[in-house]
Order: sequence, then structure tokens, then C-alpha cells
Amino acid sequence: MPDHDRLEPLEDLDVLADRYARACALADHPTRQRLRSDFVRQALPFAGRLARRYRGRGEPPEDLEQVARLGLVKTIDRYDPERGSFTAYAILTITGEIKRHFRDHTWGVHVPRGQQDRVLEFVHARAALTSELARTPTLAELAGRLGVDEAEVRGTQTSAAAHNTESLNAPIGESPDGAELGDMVGTVDGDLNLVDDRATVETLLCELPPRERRLLALRFWGNLSQVEIADELGISQMHVSRLLSRTLTWLREAMLSDAAPPWSGAGDPSHRVVVTAGPEGVHAAVHGEIDRDNANQVRRDLLAAAGTCGRGRRLTVDLTGVPLLSAAGIGMLNAVHEVARGRGVRVLLIGVQPYVARVLAISGLRELLATPA
Repeated sequence: MPDHDRLEPLEDLDVLADRYARACALADHPTRQRLRSDFVRQALPFAGRLARRYRGRGEPPEDLEQVARLGLVKTIDRYDPERGSFTAYAILTITGEIKRHFRDHTWGVHVPRGQQDRVLEFVHARAALTSELARTPTLAELAGRLGVDEAEVRGTQTSAAAHNTESLNAPIGESPDGAELGDMVGTVDGDLNLVDDRATVETLLCELPPRERRLLALRFWGNLSQVEIADELGISQMHVSRLLSRTLTWLREAMLSDAAPPWSGAGDPSHRVVVTAGPEGVHAAVHGEIDRDNANQVRRDLLAAAGTCGRGRRLTVDLTGVPLLSAAGIGMLNAVHEVARGRGVRVLLIGVQPYVARVLAISGLRELLATPA
């Protein structure tokens, strides 16, 4: 064998492989290693030519040549002279290594191997049809060429788009302000954190009475002022303010607790009239706000209490538990007063809170107060 420094690249690898195989058969291990190194060096130009076929596909030429050389070494180590041409075997092995490199290292997003192979078929079919038709082929034409349905072609197109990715810092054209591709991508939606809260509030709103739901809708969806809401609902602006405060407080407590607290609005057991008999007449303690939703019920309860008093006795109405009295509540007290007077029963209001006392005084019911306000 010639000296290492005198080795020249050979074009006919089959001749070189045959000479290498015969020399190795009679050599010891150190000699076989030297012969292998000489064979590799002489065949390197062949591997380089195969690597250059794949230039311009996004991979550095140096990397492709290294992969081709690795394929050459594998070919030499696995070559069996009894199984045919070394050149043909080298071409298959080296090109296989290069394709494997593209499959494993050049995809921007991981795609299964089978889908990668379909992408290659798709790319070749699209190029061929574009050349034949002198235009971009349709999905149906690509499906016909590949022998698959259009849905699979569409999926292959999507996979093909995952081969190459672009940096979000890539500039957008010749933008004078230096805009980047990332500027076109949406940011994290801060409202996503509110999804659970919105769903919880939606459930809690369904537990509110119709009036409170309408009140919230007018205020927060209709953007009406408290005065406008008062006109819409037929109550005072102060009443609207109290209802809003009570409703929002309940919603806040319900949002922060595992179980929703009991609603203290109209229809709740806390809105009731407690009647007890005494030596001078009947004592009726009223609890809760009195508005048009419950005024009729309170009126019936008080008239029933007045009916048990008897002529010449007194019906004492305790309003200590009434923080708010609407126009409907004033009308209710007037009606109770007139009916009771017709029966010879005196109505006396006690425990009146300052706001309710002012309302009564303005409404002409000052005479019913135990202590004039």
C-alpha cells in the first residue's frame, strides 16, 4: 500500500473497496485500522459531492459534509464485498444519513416521522404539478397525484409549515420604526384570570330576586344613574342606593366564601311582622326594609294585628328593625292608620330610625310617632 502522504482521491470506489477488502483479509488489527483510515481519506471527496447536492436547504454546508463523512465511515465499517457494489451502498447510506439529519435537526416543530415523509412527497408532488400546470395546483389535484383525500393533503400542508420557523424578532419589511414580527402577535389576555369569577357571578346573580337582578342590569349594563333607576322602578334614589349597597355586599361575600350567605332581601324570613299581645293592646315588630315588593304583605299582617286589638286599644308598631321606608311603605302605614281608626284602634309608631322619621314627617304621619321627630 502507498504511504499515507501519497494517497490520492480515487473516483472508482468499487476498485478501492475491493483492494481494501483483500488487504484487510490478510492484515492484523493495527494494519486494518491504518488501511481503514487510508480508505476513508481517499473516499472523502465522494462524500463531499453527495453533501453538496443538499446545499441551499437551510443547513450549513459544513454540517452537511460532516454528516456525509459519518455516513461514509458507517458504509466502510458495514461493507461486505459479497453483497454487491460499494459505491451503490455508499450512496444509499450517505444520503440516508443526510436525510435523517434534515428530519431530526431542521424541523422548527416536532412532527412524527411518518408525517415528515408525507411532507416530502407533498413537496415533490406540488413542484411537479406546478411545473406541469404552470400554476399552483389545487387541493383536489394534489390529492389525486398523491392518491389520498383532501383532508390528508390539508394536514400535510399544515405540517409542512412547521418545517421552517421565523424569529419573533425578525424585522417587518422596511418599517421605519423598527417594528418586529413579535409586535404582530397578541399578548396574554389579562381577562382570562376573570373567567372563573365571571362564571361564579353569573351563578350568584340567578339566586337574586328579580328586582335586584333588574337593578344591577340597569346600573351596570344600562349605565343608568341612581335617579334614573329610581324613576324606572318607582322608588326613591335613597332606596336605590341602599338596594345597590346591600346587593353588592352580598355578592362580594358570596364570591369570597365557599357557600353563598343567605339573601336578606324581600321574601327572606328576616322580613316579617312579629305580633305579641300586651295589657294595652297589641305590639307588632316589623323587620326589614318596606318597599313595594313587601308592603302589601306587611299591610295585611298589621291589619290582622289591629283586628285583634279591640276598640279603644292600641296597635304599637315597632319600626326598630326597619332601616328604609319607601313610598309604598308610607302608603301602607296610611292605609293601616285609616282602617285602624275606623275600628277605634290607635296606631303608634315606636323605634323609628332617623331617616324613616324624616320620611314620616314629610308624609304627614308625624302624629303616629311616639316621640315627635
